[in-house]
Amino acid sequence: MEDKKVLLSISDLIVRFRVRGRILTAIRDISLDIYEDESIAIVGESGSGKSVFTKTFAGMLDSNGFIDQGKIIFNDPELSDTKVANNGIAKKIIASSKKKLDQYAKLELGKNEFLTMEQMKQEREIKESIDPAKKVELEKQIAELKAKRTNNFNLGQTLDPKSEKDKIKALNQEIKEADAKIEELTKKIKEENEAAAKRVREDSAYQNAYNDKMSQLKAAYEKAITGEVKEEKKKQNEVLAKEIYLSVGRYPYAKRIQLVRALLKELKKAYQRGLDLADEEVRNAVFDKVAFRVKYLDETEEALHGTCVLNLANVKYANDWGQIRGRKIATVFQDPMTSLNPILTIGKQITSIIMKHQGCSEVEARAKALDLMHKVGIPNAEKRFDDYPFQYSGGMRQRIVIAIALSCQPKILICDEPTTALDVTIQAQILKLIKDLQKEFHYTIVFITHDLGVVANIADRVAVLYAGQVVEVGKVDEVFYDPCHPYTWALLSSLPQLAQRNTTLYSITGTPPSLYNDIVGDAFAPRNPYCMKIDTLLEPPMFRVSDTHFAKTWLLDPRSPKVEKPEIIQDIHKKLMSAFNI
Repeated sequence: MEDKKVLLSISDLIVRFRVRGRILTAIRDISLDIYEDESIAIVGESGSGKSVFTKTFAGMLDSNGFIDQGKIIFNDPELSDTKVANNGIAKKIIASSKKKLDQYAKLELGKNEFLTMEQMKQEREIKESIDPAKKVELEKQIAELKAKRTNNFNLGQTLDPKSEKDKIKALNQEIKEADAKIEELTKKIKEENEAAAKRVREDSAYQNAYNDKMSQLKAAYEKAITGEVKEEKKKQNEVLAKEIYLSVGRYPYAKRIQLVRALLKELKKAYQRGLDLADEEVRNAVFDKVAFRVKYLDETEEALHGTCVLNLANVKYANDWGQIRGRKIATVFQDPMTSLNPILTIGKQITSIIMKHQGCSEVEARAKALDLMHKVGIPNAEKRFDDYPFQYSGGMRQRIVIAIALSCQPKILICDEPTTALDVTIQAQILKLIKDLQKEFHYTIVFITHDLGVVANIADRVAVLYAGQVVEVGKVDEVFYDPCHPYTWALLSSLPQLAQRNTTLYSITGTPPSLYNDIVGDAFAPRNPYCMKIDTLLEPPMFRVSDTHFAKTWLLDPRSPKVEKPEIIQDIHKKLMSAFNI
């Protein structure tokens, strides 16, 4: 993919959900690049994290879900390009920010003393607290008890209070015992913290030494920060002040002022710690705690001009998703009936989206909607424009959903199993339509599916997900004809088209692991017939098979014994060519 531009770069992504008092980790450290004008298929069993993964960069996570770690960088020049009015308010805020930054820059002169004082405070906090190893062990016990209590409570809700009184009584007793034990362990942590703090207070030698050292450092710090700031630093602060305003310029005035204060606070901390704000990555990280950093480029009398790095994992302003979802990243869902509003006409549903995102009149929106309806293959579009969804067949409804998704010409089209609810002949038409329209609209397709036949027909690349991780990724011919991960072998072996007459259809034994628990080693190990001891102990790294093909399995380690692929997929090329008409 060297000749293609990276459109979406996902790195170290972790997504969690709060479910009934527990934390479920749905996406576990995924890194993946998605390119312009490509078709990439996301494949895996139900519950592997396919839909959750794509929802993270469409801003559609459920309310109990959150991105715990990672970056999702969206490389879209139009959205990245930022202009804000260079009016009186802007100049006043920039001048005020510059003045404060010049004051904060002096704090950098005392960074050594400041960091030493911070280290001393941290060491004292540790000394005044329970032993860290013991605290971790006790907190682990509390977490296990809370999980057990939650499970018992949830189980109790499923029981019949009339016929299963004894079971409910036993569960309530277990919950009561768990509550008592949790209270006991929590009290123990508190008591040991208090005892440790008391020992420190009564240690006069330590107290005197600590206070003397801290007094010396404070005096040295106060002296250091009275120095003069270099002219180079003042010029940097002038740019920083403009970047602050550029980064908050799209917000309402009250929110803008609030965010300016928050950014100044973070920059003050950065100066105190002596962070190198000339470094782009460091500056981005400081800004990201509050808002996207918009890099200053130039200005005129009328406007300030900059560009930002769009990290979709860090969108804090709801209106930002209004600029991204639908307009830049659109989704086609699997059930067209639930995707459409049953009480609005088809034409109204398409034109409302066009008018919202493109700012055109109703007459212009109607013309564009009719053009889209023709392109997605709706016969007699003018006559069907004012029909309701129930008057369309399933295949035609899905064509309308595709038309709505393409109405704003997005950069990324997420297809979440869009052919599942359709019969086989209509599936083929819809797949062909999506691929044909890609040539005209030049969008990237992210296709979520269980059906490897669909993958063979539509994808340029394939990413295989298991237990919230990408376990293999490569070009479609590499993953189909030279798979390297045992899970990919198992998925391919399960294809009905590969089964021989009078033989049992292959199925993967066992079930995926619980994502409530920490997974040790390779997540697929308990179901892997080629499992080695190391699979149960250490998580495998992502091994490079070729420049475009990677797999996360210890079988690719040079020290591993040579293992042949299952016989059923060793000569897979001819069978798939015939079965899927590739």
